Amino acid sequence: MRLYLLVSCLVSCSAPGQVEYSIAEETERGAPVGNVARDLGLDAAALPARRCRLVGGAGRAYFSLEAGSGALAVGEPVDREQICPLQPSCALSYELVLESPLELHKLRVRILDVNDHAPRFPLPEYHVGVAEFLSPGARFALPSAQDPDEGSHGVQGYSLSPDPHFGLAMQTRGDGSSYPELVLEKPLDREQQAAHRLSLTAHDGGSPARSGSAQVLVTVLDTNDNAPAFEHSVYRASVLENSPAGTPVTQVRATDPDEGANGQVRYAFSNSTPPELRRLFGIDPQSGAVILRGALDGQAPPPPLELFVEARDGGLFGLSSVAKLLVDVTDVNNHAPEIVVTSLSSPVPEDSPLGTVVALLSITDRDPGQNGRVVCRVPPQLPFQLKASFDSYYTLVTSGLLDRERVAEYNVTLTASDLGSPPLATRQTLRLQVADVNDNPPRFLTQRREVAVAENNRPGASLFHVSASDPDLGENGRVSYLLRDIDIQGRALSSYLAIDAEGGTVYAKGAFDFERLQSFHFQVEAQDHGTPALAAAFLVSITVLDENDNAPVILFPAAPNGSLALEVVPRLAEADYLVTKVVAHDPDSGQNAWLTFQLLQASDAGLFRVSPGGGEVRTARALRSSDALKHKVVVLVKDRGEPPRSASLTLGVLLADALPQALPDFDDGPAARGPPLSRLNFYLLVSLGCLSGLFLAFLLLLLALRLLQCRPGPARPCPCCCCCPGEAPDKYRYNVRMLPGSHFSPEMVEIAGMGKLTHTYLYRAALGVGPSNNNLVPNGDAAGNLAKGAPGLLQVPTPCIQVQKVKSDHFNAILVPKPPNPDWRYSASLRAGMQGAGHMEEAGGLRGGPGGPEQQWPTVSSATTEPEAGEVSPPVGAGVNSNSWTFKYGPGNSKPPGPESKKQTQVSFLLRRKGDSSQYSQ
Repeated sequence: MRLYLLVSCLVSCSAPGQVEYSIAEETERGAPVGNVARDLGLDAAALPARRCRLVGGAGRAYFSLEAGSGALAVGEPVDREQICPLQPSCALSYELVLESPLELHKLRVRILDVNDHAPRFPLPEYHVGVAEFLSPGARFALPSAQDPDEGSHGVQGYSLSPDPHFGLAMQTRGDGSSYPELVLEKPLDREQQAAHRLSLTAHDGGSPARSGSAQVLVTVLDTNDNAPAFEHSVYRASVLENSPAGTPVTQVRATDPDEGANGQVRYAFSNSTPPELRRLFGIDPQSGAVILRGALDGQAPPPPLELFVEARDGGLFGLSSVAKLLVDVTDVNNHAPEIVVTSLSSPVPEDSPLGTVVALLSITDRDPGQNGRVVCRVPPQLPFQLKASFDSYYTLVTSGLLDRERVAEYNVTLTASDLGSPPLATRQTLRLQVADVNDNPPRFLTQRREVAVAENNRPGASLFHVSASDPDLGENGRVSYLLRDIDIQGRALSSYLAIDAEGGTVYAKGAFDFERLQSFHFQVEAQDHGTPALAAAFLVSITVLDENDNAPVILFPAAPNGSLALEVVPRLAEADYLVTKVVAHDPDSGQNAWLTFQLLQASDAGLFRVSPGGGEVRTARALRSSDALKHKVVVLVKDRGEPPRSASLTLGVLLADALPQALPDFDDGPAARGPPLSRLNFYLLVSLGCLSGLFLAFLLLLLALRLLQCRPGPARPCPCCCCCPGEAPDKYRYNVRMLPGSHFSPEMVEIAGMGKLTHTYLYRAALGVGPSNNNLVPNGDAAGNLAKGAPGLLQVPTPCIQVQKVKSDHFNAILVPKPPNPDWRYSASLRAGMQGAGHMEEAGGLRGGPGGPEQQWPTVSSATTEPEAGEVSPPVGAGVNSNSWTFKYGPGNSKPPGPESKKQTQVSFLLRRKGDSSQYSQ
């Protein structure tokens, strides 16, 4: 009775959407497996509407799904050994498909094994031969049984039917499986019992256990006591050398009178036969027929071929005998010539001379006689030829010039043919490469290149790339690049450029400046690495393109020390009056240097205008009395570069009826102050202030003492004639004339008296707002004296005058006495220069007329009859345009006045001028 038993049904949800069941194999049809809807959490009522179905499962409907309830049942019995043969585990996989929406779930059904198979042997009966002379302990392998069941249901052990001569033992293979062995336990006697029948049984581990049996027939073998015998001791045969494999050669025969295996004879070549002959010939072990196993052509030793055939019976200790076989090989022209390259010189230098040996060849033919004679040749169009050397050797030599650049490789086909009938030929191709020689210099595509580089380029930037080709190979064709160094504006080319020696890229080592360097030329040299190296040159012209990297520079009017450039405009100036012309320069070129001028800022926007192209600053209208005294005008100078650069000039314009003696303050207030003093500068200023105060106090004290000495008394005369005008000593009239050729610049000139008077008159050229101002301003008591004297007269009662120009060269002049005059007076030219001023202290300005430097000679003359009176005049026609003077006067002689004072007196004038070292005297 077949039992359909549901061993187990295990359900496990290993993952969402996956369920696994287990059933025993051979479970009867309709047996429940599980409820898929419940196990997957699905609505069973909705399964029909969603078209629930199973997909997969080894192509057969082993399971069925009820769509209404989701129950899974066995569709047909499952045979585990059929669907999973020789596998330790077995499972069927299905996919549960639902639609609307589409869902996919995994079902896995494990098939559990049951003991439904008994162990079976491959054959029902086995034969084992045992020699009667074997000793106990000999082992013989027995077959193993097979059981398709799994695990413990498989084969677990073996048993042998009882026999006094044999026993059973188990052995383990390398894979862990076991197999039985038959063990000889007692010696055999063939004469008593020729055969033994045993039963071998295999058992499994099932419950109940199943088993299978096989019969083992043991045959006792006889002892071998006769050796086989050949019919002939020597056999002879012949064969063509071109005979194919399988060609019969001969047959040998031997007999053995023993029975059974001891009488069965087997044939083979003995160990005395050479190995190469055993490879060429074969023998049938049963019949003794000798055949060819391989081609004899070129593989057999010289004939006749000697082989040794051994005949051995089938006994346990087989006995044997040996016979000789001689085989003659008949020659045919079946060998083509053989070409062997003994030496090959490849590559061959392309400058090899004619007759250079390229290869050494050995050409042979193994056929004897005419079949072995060989003729060899090469194609005539190639620059090579064959020359016979000795025996079968030939040399391949060059017969023409080689040029690798034209043909880099030759395939030389050698043809060797014998003189057999029919003749056989052999062709072999030699691949000869031509070695390169450095016979080609590098070559540029062009000989010249022009490159434009913008100035202010980034250092290290790539400027351009050069490339040269060399048809040579290897180092001969590897090109390196270098710059041929030249001097460019006193600097080496290597300080401007660098080149990548391998790539040919030229880099800038620094930034170019168009204003310093506009263009230059140099050569790039390409040099290969051959021996000797060959080179070629490439001319490069680089043009530096200008960029707007320079702002305009204002040349005129100049603003000293960053201050304002000052100009004076008359109050009566009309419209379009030229105030000044702004001159600027831009070192750039092209539109980067095209300058435009514009009025950026003005204190009175409607008063001034600037011409855009010429830079002329002019009045936009006529000046009015209501216009401010001083104006500040900012002129912007801008170029047309991209981006444009600009510079500005701040111009101070002073509106005046006449040139002022002092410069107005154009500062805007506290913002114009300089940076705060440091602590050290503050201490220095305090120290200098203290020293200056002490020095001033000393001067005041000295002046007070001198004033006390000048006070007249009853007992002493007045030593200072300037302080005591009522007491007039003898005076002399002197005429001082400077020699022609003297030149004066607008610097300080000091005229000091050499006598008792120490009063100093300082005349300063107050330049006002420009260098063309010509004013002579007396300082100190000189202004008072001018006020006390007659208009336009300077009273200097001194017998000796020293004129010294500060920081200048020296000039000497001799004064000649004239009739005395009580006053020193200005000359007519000086009075004209004063323009009617009442007091020099107030007006302070003497305007001189125009004149060249050679007309500006100061004149000292006496206008009265008194000996100590004189007149000092500025340069005739020039006013005091070129000099500032300091007048010091005093008596030059302490002798009392008398007749000898009317003698001619020499007075020295010392005029020191910067840049001149000449002295003049009269």
